[in-house]
Amino acid sequence: MATWDASMSQEDFMYKDECIVLDEHDRIVGHESKYEVHRFNAATQRGILHRAFSVFLFNKEGKLLLQQRAADKITFPNVWTNTCCSHPLYGFDPTEVDTPLDVALGRVPGVKRAAVRKLDHELGIRPGDVPVESMKFLTRMHYWAADVVTHGKKSPWGEHEIDYILFAQVDDVEINANPEEVQDTKWVTFQELKNMMKPSSGLLWSPWFRIIVERFVPAWWEDLNATLTTNKHVDVRTIHRFDPTREHMGGDGDAGPWLDTDAPVKVNYVATSGADAKALKQGAYGKIAIHKESKLSQLSRVDEVFSAVYLKLRVNKILANKIEHTDEDVAFCDDILGRVSRSFAAVIRQLPEGLCLDVLIFYIVLRGLDTVEDDMAAFASNDVKCEHLRTFYNTALGKSCDWTMTGVGEGDEALLLEKFDSVARVFWNLPAPSREVIADITKRMGEGMAEFVTKDLGQGTTTVAEYDRYCHFVAGLVGEGLSRLFCVTGLKAARETYEDPAIESNLLALCNPMGLFLQKTNIIRDYLEDFVDGRAFWPQEVWKLYASESLGEFALPENQSSALACLNHLVTDALELIPECLDYLALLRNPEVFRFCAIPQVMAIATLTKCYNNPDVFTGVVKIRKGQSCQLILDSGSLEGVHFWFYTMASDVLRRLPGSDPSFQRTEVACRTVLELTSERYSRKKFLNLAKTLNVIVPIGAVICAAYLFQRKDSWLGQRGEPLLPKLTNPIDVLVLGLLFACMLYLLAFAAIPSVFGKAKVKTT
Repeated sequence: MATWDASMSQEDFMYKDECIVLDEHDRIVGHESKYEVHRFNAATQRGILHRAFSVFLFNKEGKLLLQQRAADKITFPNVWTNTCCSHPLYGFDPTEVDTPLDVALGRVPGVKRAAVRKLDHELGIRPGDVPVESMKFLTRMHYWAADVVTHGKKSPWGEHEIDYILFAQVDDVEINANPEEVQDTKWVTFQELKNMMKPSSGLLWSPWFRIIVERFVPAWWEDLNATLTTNKHVDVRTIHRFDPTREHMGGDGDAGPWLDTDAPVKVNYVATSGADAKALKQGAYGKIAIHKESKLSQLSRVDEVFSAVYLKLRVNKILANKIEHTDEDVAFCDDILGRVSRSFAAVIRQLPEGLCLDVLIFYIVLRGLDTVEDDMAAFASNDVKCEHLRTFYNTALGKSCDWTMTGVGEGDEALLLEKFDSVARVFWNLPAPSREVIADITKRMGEGMAEFVTKDLGQGTTTVAEYDRYCHFVAGLVGEGLSRLFCVTGLKAARETYEDPAIESNLLALCNPMGLFLQKTNIIRDYLEDFVDGRAFWPQEVWKLYASESLGEFALPENQSSALACLNHLVTDALELIPECLDYLALLRNPEVFRFCAIPQVMAIATLTKCYNNPDVFTGVVKIRKGQSCQLILDSGSLEGVHFWFYTMASDVLRRLPGSDPSFQRTEVACRTVLELTSERYSRKKFLNLAKTLNVIVPIGAVICAAYLFQRKDSWLGQRGEPLLPKLTNPIDVLVLGLLFACMLYLLAFAAIPSVFGKAKVKTT
């Protein structure tokens, strides 16, 4: 835990204090010493972006308290500024590191605790005089400034911060300024402040204070009561970005205009100071919690452990990779597929020859498009991004095969775009019908993404229709493209497609609900992550039935009952799509195509069931058990297996259905519809599972019985080995012999059942 000593100098603080290092989205990437983050040099031209706060403290007369920074301050000494400006620090207890949820909800308790600490340290204002609860977080400001006024044109010092602006008001407060921090203070009216800031006054002012006063303060101060008591002026989503005035540009890194230009804002620095693993896992470093069952709980489920081991041993046969690496471009596409999506990679690679490569290219083309959509900082404006989205099908998939994009996305997604020419070359080697499908879906999806990029999704989509429209663009179109590929691809030698073209119209009629079911499941599960990112999709038409002001209200513990009601409403909306999903799967005849489509569907119904009436959705991301995932994969090879899991999950939801839930009747109808559709195949699958279990238990039982009887044979014979009458007079011996006879009878009569059922092919209905 970090500690302070009253004897510490400004230089001591520079080395000891650990600032919170950020990316351009205010996401925490690590921590560094105050010394390192404020260094302006060739390596860090504008220093290192870190979190800060600026407190504006008003008295009962509405006057603002100003301070003049001490002459011994290393950065910006002698300047006048707001009441208190400093940094929340890493390593304090209680923590000063706010989670993404704290920021999204505007609570920021860590920043406020740091402000209370510094008010005491700099001005001697006791914590009880300005408690955390009295502070109002208004907005954030990203700025930078080199301290060339103090240290000259090649100044090695400056600020580069995302500054949290806090307002507070007190009736009366005693000030005992720390001379190491503050050389003067003054209470001023707004008019007095304006006069002080005139160039003729000769006073120096901090660059951040100038920006805040020029951009925000007049409206906030004039309406001070509303500013402090309502959310009229609160904007927790926007990070306002400003360059300093010319007098604060330059420094040892010779930095010029940036934030006020059309250049994209991108910070690529990663802190060298490590964070402890516990802090990372607990969300202190900008991570959303992952809710998983304990290892003990997972290992206690013997059937799931068995499935996991079996799948591990048989994965190369069940999900064999059928992608032939005919050249370096195909090898790159296969490799990048595994990098950007391990889950989809396995089901794509197991598709039959003549289809797997087409679907692989389809997937990574759309993944590239999605990477362009997701990057919030690489483009100068949304208009530029929209143009890239709308033309991606034509530029990225151009016949010249020379299009690439750098500086967009992160990690493997960025690599995909940097080497997209390899993808384009493989694309142009595909059959013409496949190219036509991929280009068409890419074009339409890009147009749909561009439509939603310009929308304000901080509080979700507006209507259910808009919610459905978004899901159609990002998932329904994928289903359409896959359905068309199934019906135009096949082995050249066989001269037939993997799915009958005669059913294409039926598949196309059902593919949109399939896609919506998957996407809605993801949106429901990712509530917290999406809300924190400022791009949420829960429709306002639904959530405003259960909340008064903000979608973020559901993340507060006191709103749990209304949060669960809204969650169950949306889960029910997704459950109502299941009949069309089952109809779609019933049309498929190719086993690999069936498995490819079935695995995401059973994973979705399992995830949806896990989310239903589960408060964990509002504190993190809910995950199903790994062992259960293995069971779902193993059972996804037949319609019986799929129906078994849909029946099982619908029964689970029905069993947990709260009687007081507003969606009770609608949920019950949706679940009973699923039960009715799947009951027949569920019963067959349950019988088959029982037979498989008995086929393991019965032989083991037979061996045990035979071994027991063999050990007992001496008690049935005389001293010379002649039989004694009557034989098997011991009742236990008789029972064991009966069990052995029953085991042998079962093995002769029923042992072949699983084998017969297991060889049954998926048939078109």
